[in-house]
Amino acid sequence: MPRGALHHVELWVPDVSRAERSWGWLLTELGYAPHQRWDGGRSWRLGPTYVVVEQSPALAADEHDRTLPGLNHLAFDGGSRSDVDALVAAAGQHGWALLFGDRHPFAGGPDHYAAYLEDADGFEVELVASSGAAAAGHVGDAP
Repeated sequence: MPRGALHHVELWVPDVSRAERSWGWLLTELGYAPHQRWDGGRSWRLGPTYVVVEQSPALAADEHDRTLPGLNHLAFDGGSRSDVDALVAAAGQHGWALLFGDRHPFAGGPDHYAAYLEDADGFEVELVASSGAAAAGHVGDAP
């Protein structure tokens, strides 16, 4: 793993079963494989990077607010535009809701094809299409 590469992300969630339903589906669809499982936690790995969801007994609150200081969202390469569209079409069955639907799939700007999804606990992901105009880069953030 190169120095500075993202090693892992750990999300503290209020309900690990609910997080496993939403995050487990999404991460598996993106190519991650189940990695670890323990009371109160799960992880999925893609190459050297892994994502953890954990229902820690040290939680100070029972909800996440992406509009407060801290983590706003995680962005993943969602594959082609049709891959992103397929993820959006199936997301609702797995606990995700489309954000910024009135501007989808260009909520991040006219040259940024992406989907913004939010799970039942308020965590947001951005699925960026990696082909065509979307490969030009992130030109802005959705509100």
